[in-house]
Amino acid sequence: MWVEKENCLYREFVFRDFSEAFAFMTQVALLAEKANHHPRWTNVWNKVEVWLNTHDAGDIVTEKDRTLAKAIDALQKK
Repeated sequence: MWVEKENCLYREFVFRDFSEAFAFMTQVALLAEKANHHPRWTNVWNKVEVWLNTHDAGDIVTEKDRTLAKAIDALQKK
């Protein structure tokens, strides 16, 4: 579940292993590139943490972030 904190939408994703986490990141990268809206994220082994905010709006959460978050969530349902 996404939480809004410190002017970001944040979510942690946990996978079975590094390969699954990296595959997920690749899918998110394609979505982000298409939307021209790129996340801040980290990956350590099976965990991916994602922070979304809109830099050109003053580093706040906007509809662009919510839209990308929904698209990322949809990847989990496939």
